[in-house]
Amino acid sequence: MNHEPVKVAIQGIEGSYHEEAAVTYFEHDVTIVPTLSFDEMFAALERRDAEYAAMAIENTVAGSILPNYALLRESGLRIVGETYLRIALNLLTFEPQTMADVVEVYSHPMAINQCRVFFREYPRIKLIHGPDTASAAKQVRDERRPGTAAIASAHAARLYGLKVLAEEIETNKANYTRFLILTDQLNTVSNRDADKASICFSLQHQVGCLSQVLSVLAFYGMNLTKIQSLPIIGREWQYLFYVDVAFSDFVRYRQALSAIRPLTDIFEVLGEYCQGLKALEQVNRQSFPDAGTAPGE
Repeated sequence: MNHEPVKVAIQGIEGSYHEEAAVTYFEHDVTIVPTLSFDEMFAALERRDAEYAAMAIENTVAGSILPNYALLRESGLRIVGETYLRIALNLLTFEPQTMADVVEVYSHPMAINQCRVFFREYPRIKLIHGPDTASAAKQVRDERRPGTAAIASAHAARLYGLKVLAEEIETNKANYTRFLILTDQLNTVSNRDADKASICFSLQHQVGCLSQVLSVLAFYGMNLTKIQSLPIIGREWQYLFYVDVAFSDFVRYRQALSAIRPLTDIFEVLGEYCQGLKALEQVNRQSFPDAGTAPGE
């Protein structure tokens, strides 16, 4: 069955973990729309330059990407899916350089932080922050300056013709990033097969209100998989709660929402979708057969 390529906006360029997340999720031809920042990524959807976006939202090592929660809510986009990728970070350079030649390494700050233990053995190497892992790999390829290398994926190495000096140099191998698949109202359809939802709410000024909300969700069989609070700008000491719930009964889920609405002030459903697979084999898709799995920066 033939599929028209789906246009997916990402933060970063081809060879980034965001690209891998998009290809992994859609499982067929994807046209990547690269952007320089998450703000630009949302703007690309607003301009209809892309139909969907793939956005990192949390990492098992670094935690939540807090600014992206606010961007998501302010954008009015909806979550229609999620995917998880393992981050396998590699040290890349061009031929004929070896490890002994490297004095500068470029990458995204998060990738650098996740590899610091590896670089303790090489105190001469200067670690330099860049916009994303794939851009660092491309810079090393384009400039071919002696002594330079990048931290990026195996896919980026293939794409930019670089060699892998050291494989999987991240400190924690159980390192996954969760990506959300976003779209606008034109592409959003009701999904009664959904078994997960992301909601956002603020609470009324009553003692024990959060406890009541959580108790109601538990009563209706909702599995709370994440809760994240962020301050409401301009409303001192008041917070928005971003909550992910998994469920097996869509009707009970909707009943749970009806039951907690009276306990909230602001209330929004950010998306209803099917849970992403977390298994390692999910990462080894045919599009990136030897990428090892990865996401993120």
